[in-house]
Amino acid sequence: MLDRSAAVPLWQQVLTDLRQRLADGQFTAAFPGELDLVEQYGVSRHTVREALRRLRAEGIVTAARGRRPRLTPAEVEQPLGALASLFTAVEARGLEQRSIVRRLDVRADGVVASRLGLEESAPLVYLERLRLAGDEPLALDRAWLPADVAAPLLDADFTHTALYDELATYCDIRLSGGQEQVRAVLATSGERRLLNLPPTAALLLVERTGCLNGRPLEFRHTLVRGDRFAVTASLDARGAGLAVSPRPTG
Repeated sequence: MLDRSAAVPLWQQVLTDLRQRLADGQFTAAFPGELDLVEQYGVSRHTVREALRRLRAEGIVTAARGRRPRLTPAEVEQPLGALASLFTAVEARGLEQRSIVRRLDVRADGVVASRLGLEESAPLVYLERLRLAGDEPLALDRAWLPADVAAPLLDADFTHTALYDELATYCDIRLSGGQEQVRAVLATSGERRLLNLPPTAALLLVERTGCLNGRPLEFRHTLVRGDRFAVTASLDARGAGLAVSPRPTG
């Protein structure tokens, strides 16, 4: 497999072969560890580490001290200025979207109710999900909707579906617009563990108010892994309709 008489360094030969194997889809289940690669190629651990260092620099694999190398998860993109579904964005990348439902109930929340133009004591349907893209956590998603219109959602199965699809199916409601804000936030230790967030990765907060003909019907609070998620916008000379607001410090 390797030509030890060639002028090309062994680490570069290993790197070239790994790239070819990646292109052939050989590592869809799991990427081999250092010792596995040492045995497969019959080279030193130093040689394997140099090849892996190059793959990490290219963003193809990730590795931390004491942990097995793994393929870098595909990044999920979502357009700005559209009432887009995270479910659709994930599956558009060829990844399986799955949710672990942590809460689905009716409760009161005065702050959220005020955002929705309701009395503070108004009952709200609350849905909390850990969103997975492939086998890796992507987002912690919390949504509140007025119970007088969204109570049928309590019977929905949100394991593999979009909230907007179930809202249309169970409540015959299709949101027509809204507002969304994206900003960087610091993750708590609990959120970092839940999302399996790498130590150097950022966390994005997406807050959305979804409306039907001007009436707020959804407030969404979504924490998304910054290393797996990007928002995109199309620009033209007339302006993108994109506002940037400085936040006060202190």
